[in-house]
Amino acid sequence: MNWVLGGLLLVGVGVLLRRVLRMGPLTTPRLAGLPPLPPELHAVYHPIAQEVETNAAILGISLNDAFEERDASRLDMAWHMVQLSAGEWARMAEIITALLNALTKHLANATTVVPARRIVAVRFKSRVMIDYLRMYELLDQLVFRSHQRFQLRVRLLRRAAENLTKEFRRTYRYMEQTQDHSPEIWTRYDLYFHDFDLIAKETLLAFRTLLACLPPTALEDLSADMRALVQRGVRTPSVHAER
Repeated sequence: MNWVLGGLLLVGVGVLLRRVLRMGPLTTPRLAGLPPLPPELHAVYHPIAQEVETNAAILGISLNDAFEERDASRLDMAWHMVQLSAGEWARMAEIITALLNALTKHLANATTVVPARRIVAVRFKSRVMIDYLRMYELLDQLVFRSHQRFQLRVRLLRRAAENLTKEFRRTYRYMEQTQDHSPEIWTRYDLYFHDFDLIAKETLLAFRTLLACLPPTALEDLSADMRALVQRGVRTPSVHAER
């Protein structure tokens, strides 16, 4: 029964956190060091940013609780918290992928140059991301047109989210089958979440960048897609990692 109570407590904390974040002021972006968006752009950006940030926070809380249970040698409870984390991870991966697909769809409407910031391997910790980004850094040096560089960046983020999710699920399935609680397995969870959280932040930055480059006539279609994405995210229940 303890793990059931723990799961209910986590869900309660997640719901409370979601409400707190959504009650926050709509005046400043959460990405530090960036100038404020105009109100009409912020109205499109803010709900998506909240959805991504809320899911990232809930995922971080559930994984942190799993580590705490592991440290206290309550391994059964630690495993149940990992199961909850797997559901939150799947939900967050779906939101990120849908957002990146929307960016690809609306990039053609950008009438101005879309700046593309490089994503460097030194910011990441997992081997799967470091190896992948080395290839991306090489390709990035060969692309000069801004739209193409932005497309490359979106593809990188989508593939990175897919790779990290695949590795998380592989580790999850291995732990499920073997009940292996070795430090190596827990280190994987830690590194994968660190990099997944970075990918989520880079995805929001890409969304913010594209917003600033779209003409007013293109905002309504994008706004409609974003509303549908948020509504779908609210309706989608958390599930365990796919088998």
